[in-house]
Amino acid sequence: MRRRSEDSGTVSRLEGLLNLDLKPYTDKIIAEYIWIGGTGIDVRSKSRTISRPVEDPSELPKWNYDGSSTGQAPGEDSEVILYPQAIFRDPFRGGNNILVICDAYTPSGEPIPTNKRCRAEQIFSNKKVINEVPWFGIEQEYTLLQRDVKWPLGWPVGGYPGPQGPYYCAAGADKSFGRDISDAHYKACLYAGINISGTNGEVMPGQWEYQVGPSVGIEAGDHIWCSRYLLERITEQAGVVLTLDPKPIEGDWNGAGCHTNYSTKSMREEGGYEVIKKAILNLSLRHRDHISAYGEGNERRLTGKHETANINAFSWGVANRGCSIRVGRDTEKQGKGYLEDRRPASNMDPYVVTSLLAETTILWQPTLEAEALAAQKMQLKV
Repeated sequence: MRRRSEDSGTVSRLEGLLNLDLKPYTDKIIAEYIWIGGTGIDVRSKSRTISRPVEDPSELPKWNYDGSSTGQAPGEDSEVILYPQAIFRDPFRGGNNILVICDAYTPSGEPIPTNKRCRAEQIFSNKKVINEVPWFGIEQEYTLLQRDVKWPLGWPVGGYPGPQGPYYCAAGADKSFGRDISDAHYKACLYAGINISGTNGEVMPGQWEYQVGPSVGIEAGDHIWCSRYLLERITEQAGVVLTLDPKPIEGDWNGAGCHTNYSTKSMREEGGYEVIKKAILNLSLRHRDHISAYGEGNERRLTGKHETANINAFSWGVANRGCSIRVGRDTEKQGKGYLEDRRPASNMDPYVVTSLLAETTILWQPTLEAEALAAQKMQLKV
C-alpha cells in the first residue's frame, strides 16, 4: 500500500523494530492520546507509556498539551488538559496498545471552545434522550488527493477524467482509485473496535465512503473521530492526502457529505412513522440552526444539484435524494424506521450533528402556532 518510494528503504530497515512484540517482556503499553485541534476538524495525537493494560478510560490519567501550538490557547497560558473518554485497540502498534479519544479542558475544568463532546454528552445524558435510545448511522465521504499537486487520486495532473457515471461502486484500473486505502482503513477500523458497517467507491473518481453504525448516543461521535484518525494515519503511510472538503472540485462533480441516518426508540416501534413526521416538522423549524452547525463550506455543496437540496430551503421526501431529509421506502411501507439527514457536510463535527438531531427531535418543543404553519407548508399531517 505504501506509495512513497523514497521512504521504502527506511521503512524496510525499521520494520523489525516497528513490529516488535512487547508483550513477552513488559506489561507496559503505549496509549495514543487523540484530540481535536483548533480548526475543529484537525486531529492531533501524542503517545505516553502506561504501566499496565487498561479496559476503561477511567483507568487512564489526564494529560496536557501546548494549546498555543494548536490554536487553542494563548502562549502565556497555553496548558490544555486532556480527559480520556473512549478507548480503541491500536491497529498500528497491535498488542495491548490503545488509541484514546479525549476531549479538552482548561486547567480549571472548563471545556475549551472546540470541545463539542462535552455539550453533546450533556444532551445524551438527558433522561428523555436516554429513554429514546437514539441510533445513528453515519456515512462519511472523503476525497483522496495526490500529495504534490493536491489533485484527486487517479486524475491526470491538471486535467479531468471522463464525466461521472462509471465510477460509483466500480471496479477497474480506469475507474477505481484508492481501493487499497479504503480496504486498509476498513480492516483497521474493525481491528480497533469501531462499528464500521461498510464502504464503497463514490460518484466522483478518487472519492470514497464508509459507514459507521448503528451507534447509540455519544458513541457515534467517538467512533467517527477515531475512524477519521485512522484514515489520516493510513493516508499518511500511503503518501496520499486526505481531504474532507465538502466540494473539493468545482463544477459538475459531486461534493462530499456525511449523511446521518437517525432513529429513536419511538420511531422504530409501531406507529413510528408519525413520530418521524413530527421529527421532520421540528427539523424544518430549526433548519438554519442545523445548517450553521453542519460544516464549513457546505454552501458550495448544497446547491440543489448533484443529489443535494438547496441550502436555503428545507425539504423532505420518500426515496428522494434531492431533499434535506430522506425517508426510505421501507420506512414508509412498514410505518416505522428511520430518517436520513442529507445536509451535513463531510467535515461536520459528529458530536455537534448527532446531539443537535437528538435535541431538536426529542427535547425541543415548537409553539403550536409555528408547528401548525410548518405542517401546512410541509404538507405534513401530524
